[in-house]
Amino acid sequence: AYKNGKEIDISTIDKAISNGIAYATEDRKALGLVLIQEIKDNITLANLEAVSDGGIVINEPKEMVATSGYRDKLNIRCSSIRQLALNLSGGNQQKVVLSKWLFANPDILILDEPTRGIDVGAKYEIYTIINRLASEGKGVIFISSELPEILGICDRIYVMRDGKIVGEMPVSEASQEKVMKYIMTQQEVMEQ
Repeated sequence: AYKNGKEIDISTIDKAISNGIAYATEDRKALGLVLIQEIKDNITLANLEAVSDGGIVINEPKEMVATSGYRDKLNIRCSSIRQLALNLSGGNQQKVVLSKWLFANPDILILDEPTRGIDVGAKYEIYTIINRLASEGKGVIFISSELPEILGICDRIYVMRDGKIVGEMPVSEASQEKVMKYIMTQQEVMEQ
């Protein structure tokens, strides 16, 4: 992988994080969160050094301040940051996943289906967070199977099929029809 023209190692999660790349998986319940842990523990999971003394013992007051800030900034609706992630709505669970990766302070944030399975209000809040990150200079790679969502939030669209990029365009030149032509195989286009 390359970042800013320089080859980087992203073969492990630790190496990716140390190179400023974070990935929020589409399966938040199985892979994005530790559901039986508190919200605060989930948020700090990707950057424990920032809330520990000497990288060994968690400094709880520091952890509480940091995680409370993310609760407020991302509007995570919860009774307390000590609440188990399991007891949050899907939208609030997704905000905890985003908080975890934002706390790692990446340069590039890869979001895989970040709005899947959440209500319209939570989707809007996630879009607002993504737009804010982009305006702050963070690179955001937004992966989605929902075309209207892609057309509404992205600056540039890359279409992949069978693991390869088959199309690329600025959103100003994109339409659902144009994107669909790239998605369909040559055989499917000829059959229309």
